[in-house]
Parts: sequence; C-alpha cells; structure tokens
Amino acid sequence: MRICSFLPSATEILFALGLGDSVMGVTFECDHPPEARGKPVVVCSNLAQGLSEREIDRQVKMISSAGQSLYRLDVTKLREIGPDLIVTQDLCHVCAASPADLGAVLAQLPAVPEVIALSPRTLADVWGDILRVGQATGREREASRIVRGIEDRIHAIQEARREGDPPRVLCLEWLDPPFVAGHWVPEMVALAGGIDVLGRAGEPGYEVDWPAAIASAPEVVLVMPCGYHKPEVEEELRKIPFPARWQSMPAVRNGRVFAVDASAYFSRPGPRLVEGIAVMADGFAGVTSAIAGKTA
Repeated sequence: MRICSFLPSATEILFALGLGDSVMGVTFECDHPPEARGKPVVVCSNLAQGLSEREIDRQVKMISSAGQSLYRLDVTKLREIGPDLIVTQDLCHVCAASPADLGAVLAQLPAVPEVIALSPRTLADVWGDILRVGQATGREREASRIVRGIEDRIHAIQEARREGDPPRVLCLEWLDPPFVAGHWVPEMVALAGGIDVLGRAGEPGYEVDWPAAIASAPEVVLVMPCGYHKPEVEEELRKIPFPARWQSMPAVRNGRVFAVDASAYFSRPGPRLVEGIAVMADGFAGVTSAIAGKTA
C-alpha cells in the first residue's frame, strides 16, 4: 500500500502502526518519528517562514477570508507516487491540508485513491481514529494494542495522582493574540488532575482578550502555541509583549508559567497525547503539594 499523509498526527499514527515503509509522502511539518523527515514532502505551506505570531494570525485571517488555502499540494510528486490511500483531516483548515485542498488534485492522479478524513474533537475521537486508520490499512491488531496501551497509561496516571485541590489551569494555544486551547486539551487537563479555567472540551479553541485571561486567575499557565516545539515556545515567551496586569496572575507571581512542546504532546491528535497528559500530571503534582502546604 502506498500512503500519503496530509497531517503530522496521521504520519505519527501510520508509523506507530508499523507502516513507515508504506508512507510515500508527508507534509513539511512531519518530524516524528525522525524517519518521517526523509519522506517526500507533498504538502507545503503558503505562509512565509519566520513570521511573528501576530503576523501569522493576520495572514491566516486574510487568506481564509479570501477563500484561499493555507496549503499547496505538490501534484507532480503525488502523480509520481500514485497513492492508494491519502489520510487528511476536516477539523481545522488552519492546522493542515483538508479534503477541499485535495479535490482539484484527485482528477490528476493516475488512479483515485481511498481518502480518510480525520476530524477528532475529543480524546475518544483520537483513539477512534487510530482504530480507523488501522482498519483501513489492515493493521487492526496493532491499532487495538496501541489504544489499549494508551488507556492503561491514563489509568496509571490517574492512580498515581496526589490528593488535594486541583490547580486552576489556563492553556494558551496562541499568544499574540491570545487563544485558549480547546478540543481534547481540557480533557487532558482533567485527566492530569487540573481544572481548565477557560477551555471548552470538545469545542474549538477561541480568541480571548487579555483581561478575560487574567481574570480567570489561573494557578498554572501552560503555553502551547500550535505548531511550536518547546524551544520555540520559550523564545516566544521572551518576545511577546504581555500587558502589565499579566504579572498579577497567581501563576505568574508564583513562577508557574510553563512552556510545553505543543507539536509533540498537545496540538497533534495522535498517540503522543498520552505523553502530554503525563507531562501535565507531573507538573500539577508539585503545584498541588505547594497549594496544600500553604493552606495547611
């Protein structure tokens, strides 16, 4: 089977299923596992490189309002590959190529491939998509094993959680302008032992103004701009012009603003989300102990 992946999370799922040799095309963002970087790139971004968050937001809104795509497909490479299966998504047209991007390309391929469009909104949807891809590729057993392993890991994380008041957590998936993370992230926070103060489980992330974010009074702030790895997030925290009242938040006063690897563990709906839950749980444990110590 010759497979092309139009989103990084699908690439991760395919490799986890043992299908790395069958993956013939990936996106410019596919960087996990490292072997994915050696695959032909068939999906590129129409955004310029090196833009600030503010400029990325401006261009995304401008391109989207004009009805144009943020991505371009390499038709020549796709024709050469002649994929049997294309895995795309229909959840966020900002985050990855979608079926709409593919429509004009299908007629130019030597044969019409099977197309799977993933649209997860919750963790259950993500685990279900792993099973769907496994079924479509004849890897049902491997997919079931992966999902069972994830569920066992989550159970172990919850069993190890410390007693105490859960910390109030603000998850920012963009900083300039600020956006609150949604979809599966609030569930991840809850499973790790926290309370997401603004996120809406199963619903898209949304733009919020700084006064509302500050008024939520989080005890922990997790900074996870979509598409950024941890070193890039740390750099963003040094550059973003936060308002003066940012310093008034409990999380900022107590040094509990954490840069996390969004691409690896939070923004990509794939198997590594369970690692994100574990990262959160480890961080929340220390915060819960500190809060308990202050109130004892």
